[in-house]
Amino acid sequence: MRVALFVTCVTDTLYPGTGRATLAVLERLGVEVDFPLAQSCCGQPQFNTGYRRETEPLVRRFAEVFRGYDHIVTPSGSCAAMVRENHPRIAARAFGGRRADEVAGAASRTYELSEFLVDVLGVTDVGAYYPHTVTYHPTCHGLRTLGLGDRPRRLLENVRGLELVELPGARECCGFGGTFAVKNAAVSAAMGADKARGIEGTGAEAVCAVDNSCLMHIGGTLARRGSAVRPVHLAEILASTDGGTATDGTAGGTAGGTREAAR
Repeated sequence: MRVALFVTCVTDTLYPGTGRATLAVLERLGVEVDFPLAQSCCGQPQFNTGYRRETEPLVRRFAEVFRGYDHIVTPSGSCAAMVRENHPRIAARAFGGRRADEVAGAASRTYELSEFLVDVLGVTDVGAYYPHTVTYHPTCHGLRTLGLGDRPRRLLENVRGLELVELPGARECCGFGGTFAVKNAAVSAAMGADKARGIEGTGAEAVCAVDNSCLMHIGGTLARRGSAVRPVHLAEILASTDGGTATDGTAGGTAGGTREAAR
């Protein structure tokens, strides 16, 4: 089984620890992971802003870079949704023929991390240990586009030491929405404040999600409120063990473009 890590722009640039954590979890389960150095943006910011033609080269590049892999795994619900839902439609309109088929094939092999663990590997217990109280925020793309359902929760429920507490209004958007936060800053901030209040009300030490973009928005809002609740990506919790985490240098490999195959 050939598996590639699609690390995404936000993770690679701002949260490389999530990439390392994803790699650590997969390797712990015996999966050999490649990291194609030529990967780049999936085109979501351009597409969501209305620049379809500027998105097309990125769609084509994604299919070319990840050609030949059985599975493409990403720690991002929004980027997985962009690839799966929009890449085939963009390619059918822009390219057609064999190239469109190649794009559609790559899209069908792309999985958000929890999907890959539960649906492909058939695993809900990855051997993690995280002795903290955690609440889970289901991000919009994961919830509504990918239909992740209870997959992330099932993984969290099997983490030793973790106490999972319910988040009131969990299905409500955090207010980030990519370029929505830029174009509608006041509304975005108000939605973020509502989400932060709900999170604080749970008494949790950490809030978990499958998208660093949403965690960035939520984390910034919590920090401005002086909250002690910390945002943590699902991959980082799953990578944590008695011996440390993938983000503190005690576990995991390398992501972010430093080697072709991480083993």
